[in-house]
Amino acid sequence: MTLETTYRKALVLEYFTVFYNFLEAAAAIIFGRLAGSTALIGFGLDSVVENLSAFVLIWRLKKHGSLSKNDEERIEKTASRIVGITFFLLGTFIAFESTVKIVNQEKTETSVPGMIIAVLSLIIMPVLARAKYNLGKSLSLESLVADSKETLVCAVLSAALLLGLSANALFSFWLADPIAGLVIAVFVFREGFELVSGEND
Repeated sequence: MTLETTYRKALVLEYFTVFYNFLEAAAAIIFGRLAGSTALIGFGLDSVVENLSAFVLIWRLKKHGSLSKNDEERIEKTASRIVGITFFLLGTFIAFESTVKIVNQEKTETSVPGMIIAVLSLIIMPVLARAKYNLGKSLSLESLVADSKETLVCAVLSAALLLGLSANALFSFWLADPIAGLVIAVFVFREGFELVSGEND
């Protein structure tokens, strides 16, 4: 596989990410409103935030070949830090939503469509994250590697959503979802800090 072909493949993955996250966000928000589920609505908004990272990568990948090596390295560092900032946005949102749920004792509603959305993401996102990670390593693009981690976070969030919906439906344990959300937020903040501070350079 040539370098240009690898870049094109990475770009296709990012376009697919935007397309899938758009559908996921729309479905989650619609079904979340119908079921009165804060978890589903939050999951949908999370998909919107994740698309920020995908758009950054599309911008970064399209710059390849039009700049000098030094300029590409500068763009790469900038892209990595912007992706890091989207991690902070994502972590802040997750932590805020989880805290509000605990304080207000908001119980997650049972939603079959929500469970289906979560299961689909659990199947698709790990595969997509792995493909991005492999391409990022082969191209030495830390921004793409970072984006693969954010895609993987979506899979973890899907598991948390499914766990929350299932625990509430089966055992009426409404705290499962916000507790899992807080744990995920810590992981997201850590990844964001490493990227923004340049520790991955």
